[in-house]
Amino acid sequence: MTHDPRPTRRLNTLARLNTLAGLTGLVTLTALATLAPVPAAGAAPAPSPSPPAAAGTAFTWAVQPSGPDGPTGRNYFVYDLAPGDEITDQVRISNLGDQPLTFAVYGTDAFTTDDGAFALLPASQPATDVGSWISFAEGTHTVAPGRWVDLAFRITVPDNATPGDHVGGVIGAVAQPGAEAQGQRVTVDRRVAARVYLRVAGEVRPALAVTSMTVWYDNPLNPFGGGDATVTYRLHNAGNVRVGGTGAVTIAGPFGWRLARTDRVDLPELLPGGTFTVTERVTGVPPALRLTAEADIAPTTIDTALPPVIRSGTAWAPPWLLLAGLLVLTGVALLRRWRRQRLPRPAGTEDTGTEDTGIEDTGAARGAPVPAPISAS
Repeated sequence: MTHDPRPTRRLNTLARLNTLAGLTGLVTLTALATLAPVPAAGAAPAPSPSPPAAAGTAFTWAVQPSGPDGPTGRNYFVYDLAPGDEITDQVRISNLGDQPLTFAVYGTDAFTTDDGAFALLPASQPATDVGSWISFAEGTHTVAPGRWVDLAFRITVPDNATPGDHVGGVIGAVAQPGAEAQGQRVTVDRRVAARVYLRVAGEVRPALAVTSMTVWYDNPLNPFGGGDATVTYRLHNAGNVRVGGTGAVTIAGPFGWRLARTDRVDLPELLPGGTFTVTERVTGVPPALRLTAEADIAPTTIDTALPPVIRSGTAWAPPWLLLAGLLVLTGVALLRRWRRQRLPRPAGTEDTGTEDTGIEDTGAARGAPVPAPISAS
């Protein structure tokens, strides 16, 4: 049995968080290339272009939670606030390269991509959630090589903020001039971010659902060799807090006869409203006429485990070779019977409907009186 998570992946310009080795696990986002976009209202501030890097030189910087005395050892910005609350915090942006860099600093919203990755909105798309609650006194800062700057920012929770988790990031972005393969000049917006997890006080409603499920069976010619069963199901976080967990798939035949089960795999953390498609491939499943696949999801939140979520689907798995052999044997038996019925009877035989016992009917058998013997005078 093998696990094959193969959801559809999107090639886009979304900024994605990854871990920068040796920098407390928070910071890096992949580059975002744009062709001189026109910023939308409320979009992220555009950084002033930094000078192009010399040959063999790469821009490197870090973004991490800080405080009055420098970095605090926090991996992320984590808050528990109520509607109407305000809080100030600090972020450190470190220039790890050998050239001055000009950063745009701002907050934005996060979401879960189709392939289960944590992602932040592109710079051209305005934040509407926690990212819009984050504000800096100034939008751009220039940092000398090998130096850093600690920047204060404010988070203001709206009075009508909904309860639950609101997730985003604090971004330090650098614009770098470049060129496309065709020679057209472009501006590459490279972004590094620290995640923000903010929970607004109120009713917490965790809810993970399996919204769809399909089962496909690759029927083998040899019924004793087994085939591949592919189970695809789609998860949706319909609650107001982020949800993770594990999942496994069981394949059963008629009458609940268990044929296979996958190992439990970790599911990605789904932000509220996020979806993720899981594909499990199970090998060596015998064609048992009718297969029932069951996805068993054990969801968890940062607070507690949740009741399991179960979804099942079915697929036909007829053992074609065995059925063909049975059909041939049945046809042969019917043909032999038909031929026996068609054979002519031997001459002189007639079916009278009675059984010939070989005994002459003398009447005694029917209870007739037997005459007394006559004696000689």
